[in-house]
Amino acid sequence: MPQLLSVWSALSPQRKAVVVLATVAMFAAVLAVARLATAPTMGLLYGGLESGPAGEVVRALDQRGITYEVRGDSIWVESPRRDEIRMSLAADGLPSNNAAGYELLDGLSGFGTTSQMFDAAYWRAKEGELARTITASPQIRAARVHIAPAGTQPFRREIRPSASVTVTTLGGQLAPGQAKALKFLVASAVAGLQPEDVSVIDSVGGIVVAGDDPTAVARTGDDRALELKRNVERLLEARVGAGKAVVEVSVETLMESEQIVERRFDPESRVAISAETEERSTSSNDQGRAQVTVASNLPDGEAANGGGSSQSQTAETRERVNYEVSELQREVIRAPGSIRRISVAVLLDEPKVPGADGIPVLAPRSEAELEALKELVASAIGFDDARGDVITIKAFEFEPVQPLGALVEANILGGLDLMSLIQLAVLALVALVLGLFVVRPLLSAQATPAALPAPPAEPEAAATALPELPPLSGEIDLGDLPMFPIMTGDPGESFESDDPVSRLRRLIEERQQESVEILRGWMEDREERA
Repeated sequence: MPQLLSVWSALSPQRKAVVVLATVAMFAAVLAVARLATAPTMGLLYGGLESGPAGEVVRALDQRGITYEVRGDSIWVESPRRDEIRMSLAADGLPSNNAAGYELLDGLSGFGTTSQMFDAAYWRAKEGELARTITASPQIRAARVHIAPAGTQPFRREIRPSASVTVTTLGGQLAPGQAKALKFLVASAVAGLQPEDVSVIDSVGGIVVAGDDPTAVARTGDDRALELKRNVERLLEARVGAGKAVVEVSVETLMESEQIVERRFDPESRVAISAETEERSTSSNDQGRAQVTVASNLPDGEAANGGGSSQSQTAETRERVNYEVSELQREVIRAPGSIRRISVAVLLDEPKVPGADGIPVLAPRSEAELEALKELVASAIGFDDARGDVITIKAFEFEPVQPLGALVEANILGGLDLMSLIQLAVLALVALVLGLFVVRPLLSAQATPAALPAPPAEPEAAATALPELPPLSGEIDLGDLPMFPIMTGDPGESFESDDPVSRLRRLIEERQQESVEILRGWMEDREERA
């Protein structure tokens, strides 16, 4: 402790201020590093909550005395206790869903509730229940449902109900299959609502087109082209090697729907379906008398000869045959999405073989090999010549691909996380500050050695006083050392020793403080020269 005080007193005021500031900064850095080292690792508890549910969760955490952090719209807690906290909050119904369900109808009483108020509460409850069902999916974070019922309008019966669903997913966009499922979910919950009258909107990607929508034909064609491309690439790489084949597939699809109704009659082909024959025969025999006229009253008239007779017979045959003419009726419905034509372009890399001088040279692929590969590609894509499909296979030398950027080499810091790197940086900064502003000023501080005065001699011991010594300068000259009386075994006897080491030891014992200052000066000089 006396040595530290002597060193502190030997420093200048500027050096003292630097030492104090460096010490304070060092202790602050050590406390910060200790806090970082002892701070628990935080894990995400809930993210993307609305203001109301987030406030309820924060209030519950405060009541339980749980340490948490709020970062934007996310709540972070200690990672080891995250699952425990989630279960505890779930037992209390937190985080609550803002969408209210059928519990809204519990607050309605028979007194003062009109039919309009009940209908509004009913549709609101229906929307809340559908939103709860949708958010039960692990991929969906939030959902809102809006239903536009047809209402009771007797003069406007052609109005159809409609609905819209807005969803927010945890990551990415809503898939067309999921959108189709949401359409059927909402349509099945509302009487008279058709799936095509439900619109699904993603908060990130906009309107989601379901798989059966006509506007999804282009996307379906792209999916088919991608699938065919993967199949052809996998087939070719088995022969030419990975990265030695480039395949591009184009699938042209029909975008319009078509319905064809055809009816043909063949007059040359007929079939009798019914025949009807009718025969009619009529006969008559007349034995009637002559007619009574004026002449019949005369004696020479026609009546004088008596009456006459007549006979008649008639036969009639009628035949009716009904024929049916052959008829061919055909109805063809072409929905959008059918394939119109497929075009495939394949580029192969020319192989290289060692030449006579050892230098690799190109070995062109044979026509038989290209033809065999073409047949394989045709079988993989379902080639149809009548449809106009085209397959083109060419072989050329590929240009070498130059790597972009610099090569990243592994280092010893590759396995450290961000927090560990920060702690290492803080420790390095503390060591640097300690070395520059604390250790170095202490080592570079030089105390100027003062002249050592001769100790005063007592009056009664003037006869035995030591001779006057020159001041110490830091250099030892054995010839200048004074002669000190050395005590022998007899206390009353002494003699002067000629040994320089004995004289130096005697001098150091007499002037210890001055000797220490001289030694410290030597050490500081050596440090500065180094």
